[in-house]
Amino acid sequence: MTNVTDVTDLYQEFGDERLPPGQRETTAFPVLSKGETPDWDPEAWTFTVTGDVDEELALSWQEFRDLPAETQRQDFHCVTGWSKFDCEFTGVPVTELAERAGVSDDACHVLFSALDGYTTDLPLEDCLRDEVLFAWAFDGEDLPADHGGPLRVVTPHKYAYKGAKWVDGVEFLTEPELGYWERRGYSQTANPWREERYS
Repeated sequence: MTNVTDVTDLYQEFGDERLPPGQRETTAFPVLSKGETPDWDPEAWTFTVTGDVDEELALSWQEFRDLPAETQRQDFHCVTGWSKFDCEFTGVPVTELAERAGVSDDACHVLFSALDGYTTDLPLEDCLRDEVLFAWAFDGEDLPADHGGPLRVVTPHKYAYKGAKWVDGVEFLTEPELGYWERRGYSQTANPWREERYS
């Protein structure tokens, strides 16, 4: 039996209600992406950690899967107005990669990149939370391709566009860099309990 850490009470840090304002709860898991689901080859896939770090990393799929992982029960909030409670994601905490690479004291932002060209940026402090995972499983099964498999970021304290699907790299930055949706007018902070949908 997998040990599951329940983090669904993190909303108490941000608001009084588990369901953020303007959201509706759903039991479905709608698929929303900027384009087509990219193909990937497990033999050729590489995950990179670059930027303001002591040691840049390049991990194969097997090496990534061999990293220490955990399973968390989280809530998932889409900027389009729906929330799904009690999602069980399994993956590697961002903190694990940050520690292995040795993030510089000068780093203050994190840029995630993906197989389809998607990028999104978060302040470092928002990424170094225990709840932010590079997730490769959902509810005990491999993460479906249309939901970002083989690997996606989950950010239960932010709208989900901050959690890149098909993620294949992370860059630690000394200043912010706008990601795909942020360049198109979406909020850089994306706090669901403040309804920070657009900038």
